Amino acid sequence: QVQLVESGGGLVQAGDSLRLSCTASGLTFSSYSMAWFRQAPGKEREFVAAVTWTDGRTYYTDFVKGRFTISRDNAKDTVYLQMNRLKPEDTAVYYCACRYRGLYHYNPAEYDYWGQGTQVTVSS
Repeated sequence: QVQLVESGGGLVQAGDSLRLSCTASGLTFSSYSMAWFRQAPGKEREFVAAVTWTDGRTYYTDFVKGRFTISRDNAKDTVYLQMNRLKPEDTAVYYCACRYRGLYHYNPAEYDYWGQGTQVTVSS
């Protein structure tokens, strides 16, 4: 049974940093591209960042470029999202997702498995 478990969310102030982690089990982690999405209240789930299974190439949406960094540790079956200079508009539930032997994709429907999400709240 595949599980993705996120951790690291919390309540911080604008300008602070957080690191999210997502640990996978029940799958061959190195065969999956990994991504982070987020969903704010009343909004659709949106792509944040991804790292490919092939060469570890990373992709970011424009509103996090230069502030967030995605990375993966295949030995630990874990993907990370380092979030710096957080803004109130980054407040959302953050989800990790995986896509078997596919490159990154902006569409959530293209991903095979999802975690339960972790809340990030940034106060002004």
